[in-house]
Amino acid sequence: MLPFTKATDSAFESGDVVGLWVVNSGNSFTASGNHADNVSFTFDGSSWKAASQLYWKDESTPASFYCYYPRVTSVSDVKALPFSVKADQSALSEYRASDLLWGCKLNVQPTANAVEIQTNHRMSNLLVYLLPGNGYSAETLETEGVELKINALKPACTLDLQSGTVTAVGGTIDIIPYREADHYRALVPPQEIQDQTLISVKVGSYSFSLKTSINLKTNTQHKVTLTINKVSEGFNIGIGDWETDDMDYGGTVN
Repeated sequence: MLPFTKATDSAFESGDVVGLWVVNSGNSFTASGNHADNVSFTFDGSSWKAASQLYWKDESTPASFYCYYPRVTSVSDVKALPFSVKADQSALSEYRASDLLWGCKLNVQPTANAVEIQTNHRMSNLLVYLLPGNGYSAETLETEGVELKINALKPACTLDLQSGTVTAVGGTIDIIPYREADHYRALVPPQEIQDQTLISVKVGSYSFSLKTSINLKTNTQHKVTLTINKVSEGFNIGIGDWETDDMDYGGTVN
């Protein structure tokens, strides 16, 4: 009855379950008492199966549809559905379990046709690329081994099921990303960080870190490219910039 689609080239998998609310025109969206409350739809690999049959109120009353994934059994506040990403996303299953989707279709007139609902990712997707710099090659990075983590981000958030707005809440943790081919990726709630150590990398016995500011936005991929330079004998010796003295010590000469 209700085809759901993701907004990117990824797709739902067999066994995925979304929750759906149907709110008739003129009514407020609440946790219960709507035309349909958190009805589960399960994807079998080719189509969606509803836990209960849905019908329009009548032939003339429009309705708005709100859905989210993954569905939870009980929702007490549609303005603040709690969700949290996994701290360890190194396994693909845990990375996928950190994906929060939401979509809506507003003021739909009663129709015999299926109602199409497109969902969007509510998390931010942080992509980290490592490039070999001085003293490294792609092969030596693999040989020496890479340990990478994303530091001090809030894993918990709330989702407003009516607007789709996500708000990060609570304390921070370090997140281990999933490695995919030539990069690492992690799903995190949208949040803004200022001048903090975002990424830590350990290659063999050497440690590196990136301190930066970034606004992690919902449904957005953010790319971070790190060039790793090997430090020789535990030291990195360079020449700093000249400091500038703004005084002018000249004068008139005769």
